[in-house]
Amino acid sequence: MPATPAPPLAALTLVLALALNLPAPAAAAAPPSTQVAWLQASARAHIDQAFAQARQAGKPVLLYWGATWCPPCNQLKATLFNRQDFAALSRSFVAVHVDGDLPGAQKIGQQFKVSGYPTMVLMRPDGSELTRLPGEADAEQVMALLRLGLAGGRPVKAVLDDARAGKPLAADDWRLLSFYSWETDDDQLLAGTDAATVLAQLAPAATAANGPAEAVTRLWLKALAASDDGKGVKADDGLRERVRKVLADPAQVRLHADVIGGRADDIVRAVGASAQQRQAFAALFEPALRRLEADATLSRADRLSALVARVELARLELPRRELRPTLPAELLAHLREHVAEADRGIRDGYERQAVLPYAAYALERAGLWADSEALLRSNLARSHSPYYLMSQLGSLKRKLGQNAEALDWYAQAFDKSQGPATRLQWGAAYLQALVDLAPGDAARIEKTAGQLFDEAAQDDGAFYKRSGRSMQRVGRALQAWNKEGSRDASLRRLQARLGPLCSKVDESDGRRANCQALLAGAAGKPAGKPAG
Repeated sequence: MPATPAPPLAALTLVLALALNLPAPAAAAAPPSTQVAWLQASARAHIDQAFAQARQAGKPVLLYWGATWCPPCNQLKATLFNRQDFAALSRSFVAVHVDGDLPGAQKIGQQFKVSGYPTMVLMRPDGSELTRLPGEADAEQVMALLRLGLAGGRPVKAVLDDARAGKPLAADDWRLLSFYSWETDDDQLLAGTDAATVLAQLAPAATAANGPAEAVTRLWLKALAASDDGKGVKADDGLRERVRKVLADPAQVRLHADVIGGRADDIVRAVGASAQQRQAFAALFEPALRRLEADATLSRADRLSALVARVELARLELPRRELRPTLPAELLAHLREHVAEADRGIRDGYERQAVLPYAAYALERAGLWADSEALLRSNLARSHSPYYLMSQLGSLKRKLGQNAEALDWYAQAFDKSQGPATRLQWGAAYLQALVDLAPGDAARIEKTAGQLFDEAAQDDGAFYKRSGRSMQRVGRALQAWNKEGSRDASLRRLQARLGPLCSKVDESDGRRANCQALLAGAAGKPAGKPAG
């Protein structure tokens, strides 16, 4: 797909950066949309510039953190950022785009506690968070929450503290909490507490406080979706009846389409104490999901989500990793038809990247492996991030036990991947696959690990946020590979290559220690010391 042309503001931003002696943003990342004056940020100085602009104008800041390949990010570009009302509303805030693959982006992620793509954070000019917007929600709902935040609401942390302390909240405060993006919290509010526990506190509190009906319902649904046998809410007859009433009301189903369509199987498992009870609730979900799937006001991705939920409910009592589920023939035929129509009908490159990987996953979950592979292969040349599809093909082949083909796809995905953070992530996945599927291929494992160390040495954000997790995955894989001590020679050579990298990592914030810990003791020598 051709790159989106940069808006005129991009040139103005560059001139301003030069005039203020700021580092110029990297030119690789296209803005999320062309009708919004996005400030491209790849360094702390760009963030400081954005907040200075916000303070001067008396406007909040909307920080969008994403990646070119990320399907949900592409969904936002196809459904939210391209809206005219979003463009009009953007004049009320300073829009900041951080592409996770820009130099310095992972450090910005560390600063704002963002690591999941996509994350949208609305902040006051002083840097305090008003809220995190749910990227999975319907665009209309995100717009409503954005307007709520722009109307001068309180920071969500203060609202949560009051709610947990039993203090009275305004109706809009409950709405803020019910639509908060718990999935991308990254310990901003939760601080080590799981979302299921917090939601299990908020839902009954909102009920007791007579909070707005839509907020109360959403908090209960989110609490159920996050719960399991060890945490969260314990369903009783009253809560089961609440779910039944929601499913019987088309307006309620539409209002909470993202939770009902995206988490139906989790909710059913939470409310069903027996297989019989779970099947009864699955039957109640079926007409609600069919309505969502047929709702033309929803995006293609949301309609597909409802269909995927039907597939998951059909295999509810099967093992999660069952490769050959027996599902109703009507459902399989309908799924094939739905995916084929999407493949034919999608013209927008962002929408294609958002929908088609998910469609391939749906076919896989239905046991239609050949269909899934064919869909992915046919879209390689049509995707602006084909390496994402290649990694999906690697995963598909691995699940089927076709290890040589799986490794070939993982290798291609790593080879074609672009951007420092993405390359570390894809490279770590390839290395893990090599260790798991071809542990005897020491030459390839050592070569791949060495290449990752070399690339990390060129990226001063290699030990921050997503990149840091990728490097930790590399370290764990290599430690496991040499568990018996039979690859000491390879590990010593890799330790020697890692040492110079670690010596360049900032030690003031513990990153250097993280680097040295990757292979510490893996071959009897700590990282950073030459092998004897």
